[in-house]
Amino acid sequence: MIKNRRATFDYELLETFEAGLVLTGSEVKSLRQGGATLAESFARLKGGEVWLEGMHIAPYKDASYNNHEPLRSRKLLLNRREIAEIKRGLTRQGLTLIPTRLYFKEGWAKLTVALARGKKLHDKRQAVAKKEAQREMERVRR
Repeated sequence: MIKNRRATFDYELLETFEAGLVLTGSEVKSLRQGGATLAESFARLKGGEVWLEGMHIAPYKDASYNNHEPLRSRKLLLNRREIAEIKRGLTRQGLTLIPTRLYFKEGWAKLTVALARGKKLHDKRQAVAKKEAQREMERVRR
């Protein structure tokens, strides 16, 4: 499982969706080896479909001459209702669609994307202070 750890720090996650990914064979093999990064990636609507941009999947070293492009756009597989809900969130509320986790479920690559609102600097400081206080309480209990 590959997580986007910056997502919870930089964004307030409001609603999540599980999506399938359209991948090539060498991309799947590279993902199974853990060769992906979600840190700089985001999703966008194009032509009524949701596309993942900026996710880096390392080239598979044992692939032949037709290895995949590491930073290509990848289509996300979602229901029509989910796409409509995402579109509503992106247009009306000014939210962002960011990937949070990439994992395999019953042999299929799945991506969890979330509608999110960006945090301000003071919100980030508050979250860090809250986390520190929680750790301190745990230390005192032990």
